[in-house]
This record gives sequence, C-alpha cells and structure tokens, in this order.
Amino acid sequence: MKTFDYTITDPEGIHARPAGILVKEAGKFSSKVTMVKDGKEVDAKRIFGIMGLGVKKGNTVTVKVDGEDEEAAFAMLETFFKENL
Repeated sequence: MKTFDYTITDPEGIHARPAGILVKEAGKFSSKVTMVKDGKEVDAKRIFGIMGLGVKKGNTVTVKVDGEDEEAAFAMLETFFKENL
C-alpha cells in the first residue's frame, strides 16, 4: 500500500468538476483507491463519497492506493492532485 498526504490549494476545494475527473482517473486502475479526511475514509472511485467529505481549501487529505497496479495509480494520482487541486 502506498499513501500520500495533500493539502488542497484550490480556492473552491474539491468541487464537482475535479471530483468527477478524479473518479474517472482512479477508475482506470484495478487498485483500491481511498481518500481520508478527518478520520472518514471513502472510495475515491465514487463521486458521492468524495463530495461527502466536504474538502475545502487548506484541508489535508490522505490518499491510499493498494493493489497490483498501485505504483502507476499512485504516480498518476499524486500528479493529478498537484496539478488540479
């Protein structure tokens, strides 16, 4: 399992558009992808889970990737967060 923490810099936090893109990108991998905020863990392949976290600018989330293609998924997700959130 690989994990990274990321502090959101987007002024609007994680809103519908980037959440939808994140779900689409995470869905390309067979690995389990989860996001954690304030102890609440959700499936990052489900938009309602991500939106339910209510992530705002300045919040830190932990992204966990576990599975056979975790290296590729981890690299893509880390880049996605840095470029979009």
